[in-house]
Amino acid sequence: MLKNLEEKKLNMKRKKEKSLKPSMRENKRYLLVEAGKEEVEKAILDYVGILSYSKAAPVFISGNVLAVNRSEVDKIKAGLLLAGISVKRVSGTLKGLRR
Repeated sequence: MLKNLEEKKLNMKRKKEKSLKPSMRENKRYLLVEAGKEEVEKAILDYVGILSYSKAAPVFISGNVLAVNRSEVDKIKAGLLLAGISVKRVSGTLKGLRR
């Protein structure tokens, strides 16, 4: 009986946790870059700075695909180009990036 009460409490806590509405989520853009993770992170920090780095919230999805916040795409692209890293493509979806 005690286990049942504990399970009910856990289930109630899980139900209260809700995900964000789509309108509240950050819109991401995906960049296909021609460099490794360390090089890209160093270039962004050197040329854009810590504040823009945190606003962009860059995350490597797989291999050379970098996800960044939509509002900071231009700054990130400029920083990468100044470091000599080329950006092959930018897309709003992963499927569109791989075409």
